[in-house]
Amino acid sequence: MKLLHLIKRYAGPYWPLIVLVVLFQFAQSVLSLLLPTINGDILNDGVLVGNTDVIWRLGGWMLVVSLLQIAANTLAILCGAIIAMRAGRDMRADVFQKASAFSEQDMQRFGSASLITRNTNDVQQVQMLILMSCTMLMSAPMLSIGGIVLAIRADATLSWIVAVAVPVMLIVMALIVSRLVPIFATLQEKVDAINRVMREQLTGIRVVRAFVQEKREKRRFDKANEDLYSAMLRTGNLFVLAFPLIMLIVEVSSVAVIWFGGHLVDSGELEIGTMMIFLQYLMQILMGIMMMTFMTMMIPRAAVGARRISEVIETEASVARGTGSAAPADGTVEFEGVSFSYPGADTPVLEDVTFTAHPGETVAIIGSTGAGKTTLVNLIARQFDVTAGSVRVGGVDVRESDTDQLWANLGLVPQRPYLFSGTVASNLRFGDENATEADLWQALEIAQAKGFVAEKGLDARVAQGGTNFSGGQRQRLSIARALVKRPRVLLFDDSFSALDTSTDARLRAALDAELSDITRIVVAQRVATVQGADRILVIESGRILDQGTHDELLETSETYREIVNSQMSVEA
Repeated sequence: MKLLHLIKRYAGPYWPLIVLVVLFQFAQSVLSLLLPTINGDILNDGVLVGNTDVIWRLGGWMLVVSLLQIAANTLAILCGAIIAMRAGRDMRADVFQKASAFSEQDMQRFGSASLITRNTNDVQQVQMLILMSCTMLMSAPMLSIGGIVLAIRADATLSWIVAVAVPVMLIVMALIVSRLVPIFATLQEKVDAINRVMREQLTGIRVVRAFVQEKREKRRFDKANEDLYSAMLRTGNLFVLAFPLIMLIVEVSSVAVIWFGGHLVDSGELEIGTMMIFLQYLMQILMGIMMMTFMTMMIPRAAVGARRISEVIETEASVARGTGSAAPADGTVEFEGVSFSYPGADTPVLEDVTFTAHPGETVAIIGSTGAGKTTLVNLIARQFDVTAGSVRVGGVDVRESDTDQLWANLGLVPQRPYLFSGTVASNLRFGDENATEADLWQALEIAQAKGFVAEKGLDARVAQGGTNFSGGQRQRLSIARALVKRPRVLLFDDSFSALDTSTDARLRAALDAELSDITRIVVAQRVATVQGADRILVIESGRILDQGTHDELLETSETYREIVNSQMSVEA
């Protein structure tokens, strides 16, 4: 069972604390079972016969036992909380580490909203079960079994009440738990759904407003919210039903003891202190069953969470991290007979692609939408593995290179630039955490971002996603971040699209002047962005149709001429 395996894996390392929990729970249970007997002796041997010495002596012992019981219970809860918190911390760390190693394909399989839920809500469910186990797992059965033995020992005449109350309680709890299991199985999926809708709406709020779709998106959220509400309501209704049923059984059992025990006391067959002992043990028996039931009710939801956590932890990344010792010798990028298809797709995205980009050379890639340009860049960064052929950086196949060393030699400026919450400086230092302010300003100057950053300085606040900057500013900051890294290969995935032609030209001129020893691969839609490249690859339907300089392609490539003419006619 995934739940037991997960608990063993993450709580097991803290076995010294588990041993302490067991000892404290055992002590607390034994002391709890002593209290009714002491209390009954006070009534029988002290109160009823007027013996104050017995009252004082046994009262003192009762106080000591109560204090020790409270201390043992407190220490058991404290140790249990430490175990649960540490296990939860370790689970979250492993889920985060695993998710961080996922390829884009793996991320799409789980979804970011689901991964967040698994690393927060699901972990919390397992963590809560560990905590409850540490505080109830031993004491609950000890109270129930010990209470039954001691209740019968106190007076066998009333034991029939226990024989009736315990099975009734167990049957009621079994029925409720059996109804909860299927509800808990879908509850986490409903949480995933509402998180996904909420995330999409917050991320795409500008698109929603631009297309006047607020009402439609509100309906989507309301549906997800209603589904979650319905599932939680069904769960809540069962919990609400459980409590009065449990209390009814407890109260009826108490009345039965007092009624039938009272008759025995009245006839002289039973002492009143013994009746009170029996009543308190009955309460402990039922309380133990309630505690076990409460834990049982938590197991289905924790089991669902454990299964979802295990799915992430046990998933092998579709692109395994390379562990080879070979490091790229330089910035040479080579594609040899490369083909690539997305899983489940019938048509390849790239087919038999071969080219080489040398250090100091700018190779531009242009083509229609969906031609495979971004996929080509992703293969260099090993976001995916090729279906056929090989991609080499610095003479080393990217599949055989150490992944960290490969990425250390690459500087990627993605199609959609993303900035992290913090400051301009903290974002730029993603490229090199030891970069000086002079390094940052130099990168900003090359990226044509120095002007707008200088207004508020490097400590200017950056909102999550960089939403307090324009699209062009985000692109330039993203380019500057890659430049701070000083990689051997720079990958620009349509990274100039939000820039005006003047800024685009100045930025490319600065890159040519300052980065003459770095391999640059530029994916672009605009001819103006690629026309100064040393070589331009024209891609269509996953194949390289033509390659050469801008002037050469104007002479030899019909596809390239069509692209140039279409853009010139639009500009005209």
